[in-house]
Amino acid sequence: MREIENRIRETAKELFNNDEVDLILGYENGPVPFRSRPCFIKNAESADRLVWGPFCRNNLAVYLPRFFPVQANKKEKKPYPRIGVIAKGCDARSIAGLIKENQVPGENIVVIAVPCEGMADPAEADFIHDINDITGFTESEDGSFEVTLISDGKRKINREDILASACAECPSPLQEGADVCIEGDPREKHGPEYAKLEEFEKMSSGERWNYFREEISKCIRCCACRQACPNCYCKVCFADQTKPSWIGAGDDITDSMMFHIGRIFHQAGRCVECDACVNACPMDIDLRIFTQKLGKDVKDLFGYVPGLSDEDLPLCTFKEDDSQEFITEP
Repeated sequence: MREIENRIRETAKELFNNDEVDLILGYENGPVPFRSRPCFIKNAESADRLVWGPFCRNNLAVYLPRFFPVQANKKEKKPYPRIGVIAKGCDARSIAGLIKENQVPGENIVVIAVPCEGMADPAEADFIHDINDITGFTESEDGSFEVTLISDGKRKINREDILASACAECPSPLQEGADVCIEGDPREKHGPEYAKLEEFEKMSSGERWNYFREEISKCIRCCACRQACPNCYCKVCFADQTKPSWIGAGDDITDSMMFHIGRIFHQAGRCVECDACVNACPMDIDLRIFTQKLGKDVKDLFGYVPGLSDEDLPLCTFKEDDSQEFITEP
């Protein structure tokens, strides 16, 4: 990890010194252990703030659309910034999707692909109940962690034991063909296993609906899932429109269900399974089971994997040989 971190810093300095970027999106150490946070680097002198480790979980692609506002009606258009992005496999797939949907100009983006070994999910470390209980944290060369607790001394954690579920099924830990590729060994590709999804698919339609209703009943309509998702780039969300008003603004279960149905279906053919929505949800709603179901359907029907397939988005185009099995008689 330390070697990769040094290579990231050197790459950032080189890009600034060669006047190839105006800004780099990356990660820096967070205020507490087990946390890294996004940072915005504007010059080579600040590049040493950049870090790389098992807690760089945020999908940085979410920040990109706001740097490229539409300037159609402006007489004097400001030049768009050139932005470098430290990108895990899922970040890079999200960026590819945003470029394909004309939300960011590809010529202004420098993808710095980092070999991802999988991100850790602190929530999986069941002995950590209070972040203030941690007094020390180190990472070993074998990828394991040693944590010093006030209450329980030193504890060793294996990366695989607290590996984020999205990383366990990641189809592409390193984006091939990126503008810059940081040297290193990515996590071995496992591909989507759909283990939990298989159980969901075995349910009857009524059982699925009841499961969906039960999960969404936890929702407090904070919209954290929407704000964290790189694909929720609409300037005005359908949920916030008033002319017409599609759903109510409260947390009535029917309004919450309509909000999530609309958002989840918008992810079909777009979701790269980065779990940004899951990580952001304060109510631990199992959003991944629903977005992953639609992703699997798109893959099965059209052979399309977001961020990896070169074709146009399946739900934005039509082919005569498209499957019509979903069509039913009235």
